[in-house]
Amino acid sequence: MARAVNYWLMKTEPESYSIHDLAAEPDKTTFWDGVRNYQARNFMRSMKVGDRVLFYHSNANPPAVAGTAVVCREAYPDFTQFDPNQKHYDPDSSHDNPRWDMVDIRLESVFKVPVPLDVLRGRKDLEGMELLRRGSRLSVQPVSREHFEIVLSIAKTLAADPAAASADSQAAQPKRKTAKRTAAQPTAAKKATARKVAKRATKATKKRGVK
Repeated sequence: MARAVNYWLMKTEPESYSIHDLAAEPDKTTFWDGVRNYQARNFMRSMKVGDRVLFYHSNANPPAVAGTAVVCREAYPDFTQFDPNQKHYDPDSSHDNPRWDMVDIRLESVFKVPVPLDVLRGRKDLEGMELLRRGSRLSVQPVSREHFEIVLSIAKTLAADPAAASADSQAAQPKRKTAKRTAAQPTAAKKATARKVAKRATKATKKRGVK
């Protein structure tokens, strides 16, 4: 019996490593190093060969799902944790008991038009997706099969009509409430002043004998 495929989303800053960098790799394959969050690491440890991945560009303009990849090697020690010259060096991790792991992924597809975050936010059928949860910052996160397929469907739609991305993004923006313009109402102080002025005018006309 075939193993059920699991689905994931993996974030990367495109200035550091983009989906186009992955496409340029030998065999279109790379290792996913540098994860230093325990929950994200545990997700990677549970990945199996054949699992599918949404490749997400974070800190981009706009942030977007740029394509898909497939896990082609299961978790093994991340070598950068042992190298003092590496950005993600961890002096408390040892070869005997490595703290951090990584997986290998292989490019599956590059979306003709990346699927922007705002478009995803505007879809009610993506409610509950970890990426869209307020405060979610995990660089590796699970995705349901249903949500994975919806993202692929959106990418297909945008490839046929790129302008739809802009329209959907605008629709996803919360509408600003505009204050109703009403005629200025006189304040209580102004009303009191007006009454005093009227009384003075009345007294003045009586003194002058004006009826």
